Amino acid sequence: MPEKVSSICDEKKFKMIFEDYSEVILNFIYYKCGNMKQAEDITQDAFVKLWKNCEKVLVEKAKSFLMKVAQNAFFNEIKHDKVILKYNKQLFSSIGYDYSPEFLLEEKEFMEKLERSISALPEKQRVVFLLSRKDNKTYKEIAEIIGLTQKAVERRMHLALLELRKKLGRTI
Repeated sequence: MPEKVSSICDEKKFKMIFEDYSEVILNFIYYKCGNMKQAEDITQDAFVKLWKNCEKVLVEKAKSFLMKVAQNAFFNEIKHDKVILKYNKQLFSSIGYDYSPEFLLEEKEFMEKLERSISALPEKQRVVFLLSRKDNKTYKEIAEIIGLTQKAVERRMHLALLELRKKLGRTI
């Protein structure tokens, strides 16, 4: 029976495969995830899996095996992160906030004061402020809507914010 010198289970052959492909696998995963520690872990796990399956993997297929294992491990981590994120989101949204009556009253008073302050702004500043904050328009879009330059819109917004800060006594 001939000796399997070209088997991946041979330590010298495995070391050679590691030296040939570890950097390629590492870079491949690093470019996908942008996290060197994560890329190193996934690369190491791929080589561990190759060693555990050395009898089943042909030497010629070692690189594709490693790439596939590393890519699948990366996708599994992404899936796991999404599950955790979804769970945390559900957990956070299920927590009911029980605000005190004092807080709710203060909030209502502040909102009324804010509305009065916005109404008291000069018309040109009020229009720019509401288009920006309420309608979520960019300064460029506001400039096109009211026929001004973007710098003029920025100036009006700046003046509106200064006025509101002065009237409300806090940062907006």
